[in-house]
Amino acid sequence: MGMENLFVHTSSYVDENVKIGQGTKIWHFSHVLSGAVIGQNCSLGQNVCISGDVIIGNNVKIQNNVSVYDGIFIEDDVFLGPSCVLTNVTNPRSEISRKNLYERTLIKKGATIGANATIVCGVTIGRYAFVAAGAVVTGDIPDYTMVQGVPARQTAWISRHGHKLETKDGNGFYICPESGLKYRETIKKILICVDIEENQSLPKDMRIGKKDYEHYKNCK
Repeated sequence: MGMENLFVHTSSYVDENVKIGQGTKIWHFSHVLSGAVIGQNCSLGQNVCISGDVIIGNNVKIQNNVSVYDGIFIEDDVFLGPSCVLTNVTNPRSEISRKNLYERTLIKKGATIGANATIVCGVTIGRYAFVAAGAVVTGDIPDYTMVQGVPARQTAWISRHGHKLETKDGNGFYICPESGLKYRETIKKILICVDIEENQSLPKDMRIGKKDYEHYKNCK
């Protein structure tokens, strides 16, 4: 583990044989187990546990009281809200060992998992998808999809900046009220951004919020 530009609070434990990128911060009472890979400029809040068979990308924000178990893979720019729950066995039993049967869960670039949401294992959360607080996800979620409820169901398309896309302009595009980026729905009912590729980083001037959510909500 390279220690350059890395912050680990004295109350936390980082085992041997881990890889952690520059600029990452690990706060109070957290534990990173041997074998884990964590990218650059990540933030792990209080009481976070990262298991050994976990890969986390760059610029990932993990809030307080989150455990990331073996079999979970997290791409760049993901946000995991406080006390959200990630699982790795569909039918756990204390009496039955299934350590060789952990199920893969993939959380793709830019996705948000809200506070207290639960992700049942074996699913893929699409790029820039948004899981609302308290939702229970039991299946795959497409890119740019907002889901809510128990079980979680799609309630809206959502922009890369986290705003619902509810109405189209005269050319058939959804317009994000904050960024001005245009989105369109394909014939296969998939949402794509037409101004910037999903894997492309946002320009610096689009990475800093200037007004709160209610402002843009009232502009619609």
